[in-house]
Amino acid sequence: MDILVTGASGLIGSTLCKVLEQKRHGVSRLSRDPHHRPTWDPEAGILDWGKSGSFDAVIHLAGENIASGRWTGSRKRRIRDSRVQGTRLLAEALAAMPSPPRLLISASAVGFYGSRGDFWLDESSRAGEGFLSEVCQAWEQATQPAIEAGTRVVYLRLGVVLAQEGGFLERLVPVFRCGLGGVMGSGQQYLSWVTLSDVIRAIEFILKHDDLSGPVNLCTPNPVTNRELTKLLGHVLHRLTVLPVPAFVIKTLLGEMGRELILASQRVKPRVLLDAGFEFEHAEIEGALKTLIKSMVLA
Repeated sequence: MDILVTGASGLIGSTLCKVLEQKRHGVSRLSRDPHHRPTWDPEAGILDWGKSGSFDAVIHLAGENIASGRWTGSRKRRIRDSRVQGTRLLAEALAAMPSPPRLLISASAVGFYGSRGDFWLDESSRAGEGFLSEVCQAWEQATQPAIEAGTRVVYLRLGVVLAQEGGFLERLVPVFRCGLGGVMGSGQQYLSWVTLSDVIRAIEFILKHDDLSGPVNLCTPNPVTNRELTKLLGHVLHRLTVLPVPAFVIKTLLGEMGRELILASQRVKPRVLLDAGFEFEHAEIEGALKTLIKSMVLA
């Protein structure tokens, strides 16, 4: 297939492009480099295909990192605009093609559901409340021009991605190795997670299954509480986890970002993928942590 990827330099995109190319797909990377084609500038509303032809599929992963700093007003605007403006620009450009792509896989997140305690959530669940939920809703709605052009659109509602390099574990493991890890807040909040390798496998699965469209939760069927994750991570690293961080400290230090990223609870089930026959390689958190941390030590 001829596949266009945005966010190709990110955690998911960089690995995805390598895997797709190894499997002999033609991969084009939509870049912000003005000397590269195709190129784009979502803030300026510019997208230049250059000599690029049509694409069979587009995998849209671009967006500002939500966890790289406290959420000031300007930072929240950048987070929202990088997703909504970029997606709308891309969807309109694809719709204007003489032959629009058959498939657009557009990233979203389980933050769509808001913080919902221990209630099980699936793709039929309503949207939640809060900044991240509002962003995800607008992010998904921005694909409408592509849908109207006849493109099959999948909203990839990602859980927290666990990888050998980058992301969640890269921040957490050094803290636990120093013996400073502990339960965050009540510890009862659920984390819906997925390994990077399963993200790549699921995207390949969606590319091959023309019957999948709309929201698709991409997280394992086995979310864990923060308390369970803390205990397992301490066990795998052979470290004590006796330094809890109270919720008020997280709220004081990180504000809204702390409430929505650390203290929020999303107990999500990937019903669409499971019903379609997808099998997770890493479905249990303990096995996933052992595999990834062993890889981190050997790297």
